[in-house]
Amino acid sequence: MIDKTWGSAAEAVADIPDGASLAVGGFGLSGNPIALIEALLAQGTSDLRIVSNNCGVDDWGLGVLLNAKRISKMTSSYVGENKEFERQFLSGELELELTPQGTLAEKLRAGGSGIAAFYTQTGVGTQVAEGGLPRKYAADGSIAVASPVKDVRTFDVGGRARDFVLEEAIVTDFALVHALRGDRHGNLVFNKAARNFNPLAAMAGRVCIAQVEELVEPGELDPDGIHLPGIYVHRIVEVGTGIEKRIERRTVAAPANTEGA
Repeated sequence: MIDKTWGSAAEAVADIPDGASLAVGGFGLSGNPIALIEALLAQGTSDLRIVSNNCGVDDWGLGVLLNAKRISKMTSSYVGENKEFERQFLSGELELELTPQGTLAEKLRAGGSGIAAFYTQTGVGTQVAEGGLPRKYAADGSIAVASPVKDVRTFDVGGRARDFVLEEAIVTDFALVHALRGDRHGNLVFNKAARNFNPLAAMAGRVCIAQVEELVEPGELDPDGIHLPGIYVHRIVEVGTGIEKRIERRTVAAPANTEGA
C-alpha cells in the first residue's frame, strides 16, 4: 500500500526551500490550506514565488506570509482585499503577474496535464497580449519590470476568423491545497465552493501537499465521488474538522420591520 500520510503540517513542508515556487489553492478565504501556510511561516521560508487566485487578507491566508515579507512574487487574478499587498506592490517590494481568472485556471490545469501552452481569446486587444503591464515598480515609482508582448495568431473557428493569444502553462515546485476528506493514497474530496482552485493547484505542483479535515482508509471514498485522484497528491496531512475557517466579507440582511404587524 502507498501510504502518503505525514505526521504534521510542519514535517510536510519542511523541505520547501527559499525561492521555491508554489501553487496554492483557495478563492478568497474559502479552501485556504491555512495549516500548511502557517507551518511554512513558522519555519521561516522566504523569497517565495506563489501562484494563487488571490493573496488572502492582511491577517489570514497567504496574507500572513505577505505580512512577514516572505513572498517575492505573486501570480494572481485578484488582489483587491489586501492593503499590505497594495503597499508592497506600489513600493516595489513585490512583483505581481496579474492574470485573467479563467486563464490562470487553465494555465494551472495545462501544467498538470503536460500541455506546454494554449491559445485563448481572453486578453486579445489589451495589454495582456500587447505587453506593458507593470509587474514590478522601482523605488522612484517607475516601472522596473513590465509584462512582455505575447504571440497572437488568427484561427478559423466555426468558419469565423478570430485572434487568440498564446498563454504558457504553469508548473510549480510545490502545491499546497485543502480538502474536506482524503484517503491514505491521496485521493481527495472537496467541500462545495472550497473546491475552487484546489484541484488545479494540486495538478500544477511537482510535489503536492494536501491538508484534509478527515483522513479515511483506502476504499472508504466512493470512487465516483473523488474530485482529485491520488496520482496528483504526494503528501497528505490530517488537520481535523475543527480547523478555523474565516469568512472574507460577511453580509447580512437588515431585520424586517414588523412594527404594526
